[in-house]
Amino acid sequence: MDQLTIETYTTAASDFAAEWRAQPVPTDMYKLLRQFFVPGGKTADIGCGAGRDVAWLNDNGFPTVGYDASRGLLDQAVAFFPHLEFKRTVLPKLDEIEDGTFDNVLCETVIMHLPPVQIGDACVRLLDILKPGGVLYLTWRVSEGNNLRDQSGRLYSAFRVSLVADHLRNATILLNDEAFNQSSGKRVHRIVAKRC
Repeated sequence: MDQLTIETYTTAASDFAAEWRAQPVPTDMYKLLRQFFVPGGKTADIGCGAGRDVAWLNDNGFPTVGYDASRGLLDQAVAFFPHLEFKRTVLPKLDEIEDGTFDNVLCETVIMHLPPVQIGDACVRLLDILKPGGVLYLTWRVSEGNNLRDQSGRLYSAFRVSLVADHLRNATILLNDEAFNQSSGKRVHRIVAKRC
């Protein structure tokens, strides 16, 4: 994952956590998770940030572990949700997670922080940590043109949907569309895939 992005999230973790807590609840995403995720299935939130979605998943019958690359964001998550489980891991390798561990994987607006050359490997790895029949919910912020960094230093990679879809060959695509994220208000691409 892009090191400057991780450092940015770590340095300003409390500011990002406050910003995300002030955003509207992502009811659109939660509806899709209820629709597609394996009910009661062991779940990973890869790039969990300050833990909001980990809390929702646990409260709604999906026992979930939150993972993030930023130690600062993990500290925020633990502070707000001390009864939940959070661990550090970094895309694309996710070295700390064994293959076939989870029934469901959420990766919400994370892969656009990877250099494009790592995105395919990240998609393969997100499928690898699923059990056969497990479900991946994957989104990324849509960027036009070239890769860019925002004012805080976060990388936003621009890439085609085919870069992701071509690396989900070991899965059945259940949803593949673009929408405005109800929480952030940003345009995102969403893919739901079931591992074969």
